[in-house]
Amino acid sequence: MAEQSFNIKNYLEKYYPFWTHLDQREREQLCSCSQLQTCRKGDFLYSNDDDCLGILLVLKGQLRVFIQSGDTREITLFRVGDGQVCTLSASCIIQEITFDIQIEADEDTELIVTNVSCFRTLMQQNVYVENYIYKETTEHFSDVMWAMNQILFSSFDKRLAGYLLDESIRTHSDTLHTTHEQIARNLGSAREVVSRMLKYFEKEGIVSLSRGTVKIIDEKKLKSCIYGEKRSRPL
Repeated sequence: MAEQSFNIKNYLEKYYPFWTHLDQREREQLCSCSQLQTCRKGDFLYSNDDDCLGILLVLKGQLRVFIQSGDTREITLFRVGDGQVCTLSASCIIQEITFDIQIEADEDTELIVTNVSCFRTLMQQNVYVENYIYKETTEHFSDVMWAMNQILFSSFDKRLAGYLLDESIRTHSDTLHTTHEQIARNLGSAREVVSRMLKYFEKEGIVSLSRGTVKIIDEKKLKSCIYGEKRSRPL
């Protein structure tokens, strides 16, 4: 992860809505304790064993926030993209947050990291900063609850279909450059389960598979896996 010098103020002013409610001293304080960092796809940013990382503001790229079970199975909770902020990376700033998360770069990413002590001070001094942090954290927990609901109550074919559609929209392409292992990590499942369901989708004419890619060839059928048209599924 490398650091670069650039005009931090412009980005903080652009992406933090509470900026207009900061006085000059608070603005200088926020700028002085924020720094640009860059990371490559696959870089690991945070784990429960590390110190509290800080507030992450993504300028370009995408971060994946996930939890890991004892058997190393991963469950993706949510992603943070361009112009979005991750507050759970600074869980030590909010005492009520007690669970551990991990963060990695899904793409080459540029972000601004603001250290925890700075934000804690600003939260104590300025109610607009405090409200913003709690609002963002509440939205993150809403994403977490949605992810848990999908895992507990949705059949795997629906989850996989939804994931493929979301990735197609996100990448603006019907050809997804990913592996069965990566999909399994994102969905908190086993690679064998993903492979079996993808082969079923291929047999149904929904996708075509090749090494390192999944191509959606019938979006209507894929959507029907989520919204309707009952069909038999492999056990």
